[in-house]
Amino acid sequence: MRILHAVRSDAFAGVESHVARLSRAQLAAGDDVLVVGGDPARMAQAAGLGVRTLPATTVTDVLATVRRLGRSADVVHAHMTAAEIASATALLGVRTPLVVTRHFARDRGSNPVSALAGAGAARRVDAQIAISHYVADSIDAPSIVIHPGVDSTTSTRLSADRDPVVLVAQRLEPEKDTDVALRAFALSGLAGRGWRLEVAGDGAERGRLVALAAELGIAAVTEFLGHRSDVPQLMERAGLLLAPCRIEGLGLTVLEAMAAALPVVAVGAGGHIETVGSVTSPAMHPAGDASRAAELLMGLAVDTARRDAYAIELQGVQRERFTPQHQARETADVYAAVRGAVV
Repeated sequence: MRILHAVRSDAFAGVESHVARLSRAQLAAGDDVLVVGGDPARMAQAAGLGVRTLPATTVTDVLATVRRLGRSADVVHAHMTAAEIASATALLGVRTPLVVTRHFARDRGSNPVSALAGAGAARRVDAQIAISHYVADSIDAPSIVIHPGVDSTTSTRLSADRDPVVLVAQRLEPEKDTDVALRAFALSGLAGRGWRLEVAGDGAERGRLVALAAELGIAAVTEFLGHRSDVPQLMERAGLLLAPCRIEGLGLTVLEAMAAALPVVAVGAGGHIETVGSVTSPAMHPAGDASRAAELLMGLAVDTARRDAYAIELQGVQRERFTPQHQARETADVYAAVRGAVV
């Protein structure tokens, strides 16, 4: 099958990583895959040899490329509102099916103009995929839920081989609730047991969070790492991951932690309910409840047998349910359905 993925972007973050992983799995399944958009070098590297990539910084770039190449594709798959609008416009009068993936639990568009354009584009969409039930329940129009996947690892590093580090890996923006993670670590008392807090990521909240760490008395054991390209390596040596964001569509960072057998303490909200919440006794706390998060941190830190059993169960769930191969198979079923409908 000839697949054209479109995302209006010159960056490489969560959505672009999603596209790259799916494209690589589709290529391995025998499809011909072209990705339009995303940081060209990083997209090409992440998608791997065989997946063709083209830049698309603007909506006009996406529109022009899809208009030029969309007729020869078996399906166009758009990600995010801008690419959806551009692809829908480019495919007017063309029989090529348009599939879109909704990555966030919110309506289309960031302003009234883009929201109106998005609503118009939606009429050209043949199928809508949501990355989680949380997203599907929060958006307009029916969606097919297909969970994203991450690559499984071949090893399981347990507590004896890990450092006493609590890791937070996310953008430092207000909606991410990173302050809850700092308060939880401070309340846990783990600093007094030789544990450290590492915060990987950057954003508008960094200055406030640095000040908060000082206010909480944990500045000496808290390291703000800034944006990192080696988060998988950080996960390999950390002892616990804190995931406090209550509005995460699914959470690729959490899936990567599960793959690495890194125990996760997560808020019991958003897409975390479908990932961490899949195990028997998930370490989950109410949104904003730093005290309960602190209790969970301490409980796992002092009970290494429990922590290791939890890590192995999380890793098993990831390997069974959240792989790019599984995602590609379910996406192929959607493609087959829409292609059959337009023939």
